[in-house]
Amino acid sequence: MIHSTGHTGHGSAASWRTAVQATLHCLTGCAIGEVLGMVIGTALGWSAGPTVVLAVALAFLFGYALTMRPLRRSGIDFRTALKLALAADTVSIAVMEIIDNAVMLTVPGAMEAGLASPVFWASLAFALAVAFVLTVPVNRWLISRGKGHAVTHQHHAH
Repeated sequence: MIHSTGHTGHGSAASWRTAVQATLHCLTGCAIGEVLGMVIGTALGWSAGPTVVLAVALAFLFGYALTMRPLRRSGIDFRTALKLALAADTVSIAVMEIIDNAVMLTVPGAMEAGLASPVFWASLAFALAVAFVLTVPVNRWLISRGKGHAVTHQHHAH
């Protein structure tokens, strides 16, 4: 069976490769926003709540921006590119952020550690790695149904 992504079979290696690529794309935007939010919140001495809210907001912002960039370069207008980015990335970013922040909040001392602390950076790296691993199957499922990152594939190649 050929899906709208051009890959065959629900369990094909190509389908998993596409899901990994989509998740890496998502991880890049999430990581930029997440790190920036955590750095800003920690540097300002904010508590975990406002820091997480800022990190999540920035993760969505950077995730959408990274998806929109090649779409805009290919000549797609801003509004259409935004709609495509929202359709492509919302579920993936949401899942990644829920997992990532849940891990950060459960690692003892991670949110309280300062920016100079290896505990902060190791916890953040661990949280993003866990989020990546658990988000790949979500993206594979979405892509196999012509949703998620699959909606942008007709507009640009990765």
